[in-house]
Amino acid sequence: MSLSLDDFRCKLMDKIILAGSQQDVKRFCDGAMKGLEHHHVNGHIVVRFVNKMISDLDQFNPIDQDAQQWSNIQMAKIQFNRIKMHLIAETH
Repeated sequence: MSLSLDDFRCKLMDKIILAGSQQDVKRFCDGAMKGLEHHHVNGHIVVRFVNKMISDLDQFNPIDQDAQQWSNIQMAKIQFNRIKMHLIAETH
Protein backbone atom coordinates (compact mmCIF):
# COMPACT_ATOMS: atom_id res chain seq x y z
CA MET A 1 0.00 0.00 0.00
CA SER A 2 1.43 3.37 -0.95
CA LEU A 3 1.35 6.41 1.29
CA SER A 4 -0.31 9.62 0.24
CA LEU A 5 1.92 12.69 0.32
CA ASP A 6 -0.04 13.94 3.35
CA ASP A 7 0.65 10.69 5.20
CA PHE A 8 4.29 10.83 4.15
CA ARG A 9 4.55 14.44 5.35
CA CYS A 10 2.98 13.56 8.72
CA LYS A 11 5.33 10.61 9.25
CA LEU A 12 8.29 12.81 8.29
CA MET A 13 7.16 15.47 10.75
CA ASP A 14 7.01 12.87 13.53
CA LYS A 15 10.53 11.67 12.68
CA ILE A 16 11.83 15.24 12.69
CA ILE A 17 10.32 16.10 16.05
CA LEU A 18 11.53 12.89 17.68
CA ALA A 19 15.02 12.94 16.10
CA GLY A 20 17.92 12.54 18.49
CA SER A 21 20.12 15.13 16.80
CA GLN A 22 20.19 17.86 14.21
CA GLN A 23 22.21 15.52 11.98
CA ASP A 24 19.30 13.06 12.08
CA VAL A 25 16.95 15.87 11.07
CA LYS A 26 19.14 16.72 8.06
CA ARG A 27 19.27 13.05 7.10
CA PHE A 28 15.47 12.71 7.33
CA CYS A 29 14.90 15.83 5.21
CA ASP A 30 17.42 14.75 2.58
CA GLY A 31 16.05 11.22 2.59
CA ALA A 32 12.51 12.49 2.05
CA MET A 33 13.61 14.51 -0.96
CA LYS A 34 15.50 11.55 -2.41
CA GLY A 35 12.41 9.40 -1.88
CA LEU A 36 10.25 11.86 -3.80
CA GLU A 37 12.82 11.94 -6.57
CA HIS A 38 13.05 8.13 -6.62
CA HIS A 39 9.28 7.92 -7.05
CA HIS A 40 9.42 10.46 -9.89
CA VAL A 41 7.14 12.95 -8.15
CA ASN A 42 6.49 15.94 -10.42
CA GLY A 43 8.57 19.04 -9.64
CA HIS A 44 5.65 21.32 -8.85
CA ILE A 45 4.30 18.71 -6.42
CA VAL A 46 7.71 18.59 -4.70
CA VAL A 47 7.68 22.38 -4.34
CA ARG A 48 4.18 22.23 -2.81
CA PHE A 49 5.36 19.45 -0.47
CA VAL A 50 8.33 21.56 0.68
CA ASN A 51 6.16 24.66 1.12
CA LYS A 52 3.64 22.67 3.17
CA MET A 53 6.44 21.28 5.36
CA ILE A 54 7.73 24.81 6.00
CA SER A 55 4.21 26.04 6.75
CA ASP A 56 3.55 23.15 9.15
CA LEU A 57 6.89 23.69 10.90
CA ASP A 58 6.06 27.38 11.33
CA GLN A 59 2.91 26.43 13.25
CA PHE A 60 4.82 24.91 16.17
CA ASN A 61 5.08 26.90 19.39
CA PRO A 62 8.35 26.70 21.36
CA ILE A 63 6.42 26.63 24.63
CA ASP A 64 4.83 23.32 23.61
CA GLN A 65 8.14 21.60 22.77
CA ASP A 66 11.18 20.52 24.74
CA ALA A 67 14.59 21.97 23.81
CA GLN A 68 15.59 19.08 21.51
CA GLN A 69 12.26 19.10 19.70
CA TRP A 70 12.42 22.87 19.16
CA SER A 71 15.98 22.57 17.90
CA ASN A 72 14.85 19.83 15.49
CA ILE A 73 12.00 21.98 14.21
CA GLN A 74 14.32 24.92 13.62
CA MET A 75 16.86 22.74 11.81
CA ALA A 76 14.13 21.26 9.61
CA LYS A 77 12.94 24.75 8.69
CA ILE A 78 16.48 25.69 7.70
CA GLN A 79 16.86 22.49 5.67
CA PHE A 80 13.55 22.86 3.85
CA ASN A 81 14.22 26.52 3.10
CA ARG A 82 17.58 25.50 1.58
CA ILE A 83 15.85 22.82 -0.44
CA LYS A 84 13.26 25.36 -1.59
CA MET A 85 15.98 27.76 -2.74
CA HIS A 86 17.70 24.92 -4.58
CA LEU A 87 14.44 23.96 -6.31
CA ILE A 88 13.81 27.57 -7.33
CA ALA A 89 17.34 27.87 -8.70
CA GLU A 90 16.85 24.69 -10.75
CA THR A 91 13.74 26.10 -12.44
CA HIS A 92 15.40 29.35 -13.50
